[in-house]
Amino acid sequence: MAFTDFASSVLLGFFIIFTTVFYPVDSYLYNNRYFGDQVLRILPSSDTEVQAVKQLFQNLTVDIWKPNSAYLIQEKSTVDVHVGRNKTQWLRRRLRLAHIHYEVLISNLQTEIEKQIGHQTSRKRRSEFQYDYEVYHPLEDIQSWMFETNRTHPHLVELFSIGQSYEGRPLYVLQLGKRSRPSKKAVWIDCGVHAREWIGPAFCQWFVKEALNSYQHDSSMRRLMNQLNFYIMPVFNVDGYHYSWETDRFWRKTRSKIPKYHCRGVDANRNWKVKWSDEGASLHPCDDTYCGPFPESEPEVKAVAKFLRKHRKRVKAYISIHAYAQMLLYPYSYKYATIPNFNCVESAAQNAVSALYSAYGVRYRHGPASTTLYMSSGSSIDWAYKNGIPYAYAFELRDTGYFGFLLPEALINPTCTETMRAVKTIASGLLKKCTK
Repeated sequence: MAFTDFASSVLLGFFIIFTTVFYPVDSYLYNNRYFGDQVLRILPSSDTEVQAVKQLFQNLTVDIWKPNSAYLIQEKSTVDVHVGRNKTQWLRRRLRLAHIHYEVLISNLQTEIEKQIGHQTSRKRRSEFQYDYEVYHPLEDIQSWMFETNRTHPHLVELFSIGQSYEGRPLYVLQLGKRSRPSKKAVWIDCGVHAREWIGPAFCQWFVKEALNSYQHDSSMRRLMNQLNFYIMPVFNVDGYHYSWETDRFWRKTRSKIPKYHCRGVDANRNWKVKWSDEGASLHPCDDTYCGPFPESEPEVKAVAKFLRKHRKRVKAYISIHAYAQMLLYPYSYKYATIPNFNCVESAAQNAVSALYSAYGVRYRHGPASTTLYMSSGSSIDWAYKNGIPYAYAFELRDTGYFGFLLPEALINPTCTETMRAVKTIASGLLKKCTK
């Protein structure tokens, strides 16, 4: 196994773990930049209203939360949009004049951000035994937690780096599983592809915690860890995630520089070498769905693709954790077609959402990404499937828009608990032969 950058990072990791650092919360409250901003939910009821909304967004710089771009707006489908405080009254007035239904989901975005992370007087890097899995953590906390987890569970955990990000940060992965035969089947799980989706990294940490803590007393988890390896990448888009804590809470893309443009970053879920730059992806560097100058232009995508290609014979499931929509999606994203092993993949998805529902009664829609969510090209699940990984899924975690990307810390536990049931169900299915 390649340990790129690992040795050079070990000393830094231990320094981080055993050094106590306090972060004033004010440094994470973005200097009140979101004070007065609002999130509106718009419901165009006809094609005429869809075109009117698209025209409004052309005349007004807004941050579209759902769907990912104005191109994907459809009649009778809700549109969640973040609007700056200087533009809210103008947009609301225009919507009223056009008789387009809307509601205010969040009346003051800064207040909601402060509710999410501002209740703590400081954020302290802690050792694993003190680590709080029910709060959101900045990148430095997560990386030091990874080193500590590796140190305290040497028989079940192996930490390594698969490369570096655009800004030079290591791309760490945790391998979980009992060390036995080298040819064990494997499951890949990545979180934090889109920087603002903080519940993703929270789930990856939760998964590791639950797997390790329940290994001794939970026979189903022990069986999974004995017979499978899990590759867990808690923060895929490390640069973007760091930026979402330091500067822009709602940053989505990577942080690579685009020649001749002031805009930065690429959508890491449009940058894979499968129907790249086709429908559902943008060629404009300033768009949130910008697919990049070429496939795998982003070092983060390239590193993961290289790792998965190397281990494709053993990796039987690829799982990517996103938010928000409460969906479980599988290929294809780029076309309306049925995958060859549809019955097996659909059955596993049905079992997974049923397991998730059993925790708190939260309903998830499931199905092919192109029909369940929207069409998109260059996605990781399509790439994984095309490269021989038979079970490829993308979760869109809670909620359906009331909190959006600002899911409160109080909901980390239930969200991760129910998702854990779904992921374990998918993994357990790999130990059985699908005959459908």
